[in-house]
Amino acid sequence: MNLTQLRERMDKIDDALVDLFVQRMDLTAEIALHKKDAGLPIHDPAREREKLYDVTGKVDEGRAAHLSALYYLMFELSRADQEQIITSDFPLGDKITAALKNTPQLLPERCVVACQGTEGAYSQLAAAKLFALPSIMYFQNFESVFSAVDSGLCAVGVLPLENSTAGSINQVYDLLMRYPFSILRSVRLKIDHCLLAKEGAKLTDIKELYTHEQAAIQCAAYIKSLGAKVTIVENTAIAAKMVAESGRTDAAALSSRHCAALYGLSPLADAVQDRTNNYTRFICVSKTLSIYPGANITSLMLTLPHKPGSLYRILSRLYIHGINLIKLESRPIPDRDFEFMFYFDLETPVYSAELLAALRELSDLCDELYYLGSYAQIL
Repeated sequence: MNLTQLRERMDKIDDALVDLFVQRMDLTAEIALHKKDAGLPIHDPAREREKLYDVTGKVDEGRAAHLSALYYLMFELSRADQEQIITSDFPLGDKITAALKNTPQLLPERCVVACQGTEGAYSQLAAAKLFALPSIMYFQNFESVFSAVDSGLCAVGVLPLENSTAGSINQVYDLLMRYPFSILRSVRLKIDHCLLAKEGAKLTDIKELYTHEQAAIQCAAYIKSLGAKVTIVENTAIAAKMVAESGRTDAAALSSRHCAALYGLSPLADAVQDRTNNYTRFICVSKTLSIYPGANITSLMLTLPHKPGSLYRILSRLYIHGINLIKLESRPIPDRDFEFMFYFDLETPVYSAELLAALRELSDLCDELYYLGSYAQIL
């Protein structure tokens, strides 16, 4: 039998599979109606175990694992269909629909913005990219930024979320668990750290280096070569300000070139980060759920049942709906032993019916689902 003949046989088998698959899904819908009338749960793990045991016993061991994978996927498809039939209320979907309807077409040009640090901080530079006329209020730490937005003192907060070299800003993730805020937009900012010192200082004179912990991680190799004492402060702009006010010529700051002109310092070295493609992603958060046009990233936080396959079930639903997962990270939940929050970034237009269908299903699979917003990212 040649290749063409083999493919013709496979085509006939595929035609039969398609027909049987449609029949199986039609029966799934009928079963859903029976479950709805009887008040039975959609997920029946005992029935799924029995089915897997039965079908894998009908093939040799070499095919059993593949058949299990196929049936796991069919189970997920069946549950997804049944949830659509049985579950009518979907408050999150209503919130998203209302936000899409009520949000203005453009992000406001004028806005009172909360940032951590002081003038010249990277958060301030990110705010300037997001808003044409921002009125910026500075706070000592990230929690104070959240508090300022929560109290209504500021309309939005701009915070760093992750860096391409140093990774996620864990404290911001933890605060997102505590405050029911929404992300309005995100921006990727190129980060170039410079070594700044007082006029007349020489590189060989530097004995103490002021910087933020994230900048220290991003410039670890250069700091090691410098051999100076490292003092961690709240922000890179604050580091530059401290050096400027110290009067010392043996101290320097790792900060942005923007801060050199701002605080009257001289750059002793430019772009000293370990990687040239060093970017930080900042988010703009608000108490109000608003979804501006062009939103193609959706962020979620989920807590999952402590059962085998819980995360697989989430990922399979995203796969079924053709949704691209661009970030998955777990964080321990404060004050809960060995429990984790999963953070997801999904890449798909918020206007997609597939996104709403996936969110409906995920809400039934999770212990808790926090919708952090749908938004666009600017570069």
